[in-house]
Amino acid sequence: MAKTPVHSREEYVEQAYFFRTCRDRQGEGRPIQEVLDQIQQEILSTTRLPFAIQFMVAELKHSGLLSAACERLPHYFTPFQAFVLSQSESDNNRLTFEQATLILEREATYRATEPTPAGLFVFQIEALSRNRLGYMEGLRRMAADGAFDDDWVAYFDVVRSQLGVRELPELVFVRSVSFVLEKRREEPDYEPPFAILFGEKEGRIARANIGRDPNFFFAALQRQLAYPEVPRPPKQDSLVARMEKMARMIQRLEEKLRIVEQETRGGVDLSPFVVGKDGKAPIDERLARDEEPTP
Repeated sequence: MAKTPVHSREEYVEQAYFFRTCRDRQGEGRPIQEVLDQIQQEILSTTRLPFAIQFMVAELKHSGLLSAACERLPHYFTPFQAFVLSQSESDNNRLTFEQATLILEREATYRATEPTPAGLFVFQIEALSRNRLGYMEGLRRMAADGAFDDDWVAYFDVVRSQLGVRELPELVFVRSVSFVLEKRREEPDYEPPFAILFGEKEGRIARANIGRDPNFFFAALQRQLAYPEVPRPPKQDSLVARMEKMARMIQRLEEKLRIVEQETRGGVDLSPFVVGKDGKAPIDERLARDEEPTP
């Protein structure tokens, strides 16, 4: 899986606005395609996000899924972003669209500041944990993010194989400066045979939380080191959850009926997937070549 490059601050600021506005306007009951059309006009034109939204609109006509568009734009949206959206669009998962876009908004907001790989890792692993999205696939998607170098990718393999056998605070502690300092008290010449990925403070917090509820570990990192906070899943009764699931199913049926109607009127317009109106290459290919948009 090719890595998604790290974008500029202004891209992440606009991404945060995009996810927040999608959530707010969908909550008003407006069709997602209409929401995207309007947001595309609002997004800063010097970023590449308007091109991505244009492609999302076209993909919605084909599959009805935002996550499918993100999957086809791996040079702009990270696999983790596409994964979170896909889980909200699955009928078998409790993650709602509102919760998914809130997670992605906060992640984009953090990336727009001065993010660290450690902070991003903890945020994403907590998002997987709190929403029961699955560590195996989640960690595989995280490894395809350009924010993580080869040492981090190797660490993800360790976490994937060890999580469940060993606690997350323990896995963090043994890769921290704090662990190395502790070992050197016994062995002054000790050199770790693996990359150290977390600082001394992260290690001390992890050491103090071994054997405790992992939520305490996440909360301590947020309090002490200003790590980004993962939104808590809303408490819902079973009736509300069933109604939301039915609403998602009805929305998808409406999208499919719209495609059927287009076919009966002379066929579905596939031009958005072949060539742009300006005669240039498709939107996803432009992004793949990392071209800058024209203001």
